[in-house]
Amino acid sequence: MQGRKVAIIGVGMTTFGEHWDRGFRDLVVEAGLRAIQDAKLTGEEISAGYVGTMASGALVGQEHAGALIADYMGLNPIPVTRVEGACASGSLALRQGVMAIASGLHDIVVVGGVEKMTDLDTAAVSEILGGAGDQEWELFMGATFPGLYAMMARRHMHEYGTTKEMLSAVSVKNHWNGARNKYAQFQKEITMEDAMTAKMVADPLGLMDCSPITDGAAAVILAPIEKAASYTKKPVEIVASEQASGTLALHSRKSLTSIEAAKIAGAKAYKTAGLTPKDIDVAEVHDCFTIAEIIATEDLGFFKPGESGPAALAGKTRFDAEIAINTSGGLKAAGHPVGATGIKQACEIAWQLRGEGEGTQVKDAKIGLTHNVGGSGATAVVHIYKQGW
Repeated sequence: MQGRKVAIIGVGMTTFGEHWDRGFRDLVVEAGLRAIQDAKLTGEEISAGYVGTMASGALVGQEHAGALIADYMGLNPIPVTRVEGACASGSLALRQGVMAIASGLHDIVVVGGVEKMTDLDTAAVSEILGGAGDQEWELFMGATFPGLYAMMARRHMHEYGTTKEMLSAVSVKNHWNGARNKYAQFQKEITMEDAMTAKMVADPLGLMDCSPITDGAAAVILAPIEKAASYTKKPVEIVASEQASGTLALHSRKSLTSIEAAKIAGAKAYKTAGLTPKDIDVAEVHDCFTIAEIIATEDLGFFKPGESGPAALAGKTRFDAEIAINTSGGLKAAGHPVGATGIKQACEIAWQLRGEGEGTQVKDAKIGLTHNVGGSGATAVVHIYKQGW
């Protein structure tokens, strides 16, 4: 990554879940203040901010989110910019913050992600989220995101022999992790039977294969690595920040069993960091559906195509196994407030590399990765992190 080296010096989150008594601004301010306190800042040192939110206008009627957040966090008159890239909005905001520091434009930057989703019913939220796909050729024709990912799952099953048991193993593992995450929406373990017999949503995806509708916010503070020691004894360096784009509609893709944008972003990130998939100790990947985790771990090179499902079933993606995947519980158990997810992933990796992964701490974790996807894969962002001390 060209320019100055960038580090995370503070992280903060709200709990994820159904916050009936709290508003959009309440959530993002809580997360931001926690990150500022974690970095031991007063707030006056911050010179810019970026916030990821996918659909605040449609979900809660609030546009102009950057200005709102600057006001309520007491950051005026510094510039705070909203960033949108569907479910990858948080990671896109993080990438903007990284570039702002790396370029020398700013020294201390706050990056947040937020979504308030539970004020509307499921049907309304599903329609709003459907805008992350091809509105004309998918949403208008009745294709929901569970339906789109169900097609991807069926094709993966056809090509590689992936089974419902393998999908269920992903859910069981992520709920086990989520049960140990105090910020998670679902802090409860489930069994294989629970996952296998759950109500069908879009065949072969049942309720336990799908991430929930969630409220929540997360934030990180970024600084040049050479200044990070002034704020924390354990800075986490971001050694790669890469983004790629793909086709919006599934029907235009070469394959339904891989997300090309994620493969490209991942390959670029490994090259930038001078690392390989074998160097990664812990990864937070975008498991909006269980098949998404299986595809992600193949696209990122942790397993060959067709081998991720058997690996999940064999327990190779547990926090104490071959490659630790979604120690937070992932989107499935920790929750998926779409604009906040990418920042939540960064918080989890920072905690892991700082040795603060309560309940699911990966032994000797030194290098981590986050993989955040917008829609069904038209936007993909991959970051790689390492201990900066």
